Amino acid sequence: MWNWDWKEWFVAALIRAVKTFAQTAGAAITVGATIDEVQWGRVLSVAGVAAVLSLLTSLGGLPEVRRTEPPDESPDDGLDA
Repeated sequence: MWNWDWKEWFVAALIRAVKTFAQTAGAAITVGATIDEVQWGRVLSVAGVAAVLSLLTSLGGLPEVRRTEPPDESPDDGLDA
């Protein structure tokens, strides 16, 4: 069974979620809108949902996070079978 390096996974997942938040917020802002025309509540809400979905998707695995194999549980007696 594979083990995750959970600290490395959490950092990588958080970085992905922040990037997803920023990209979604950028996409939700209407091109040509002035600062007072932007519906900031809606932009932040949509971007927040995207960040949560990114974290949930990361539970399936992140290619940038290495997996470590646990040590072999069998005793090594030095004899080959």
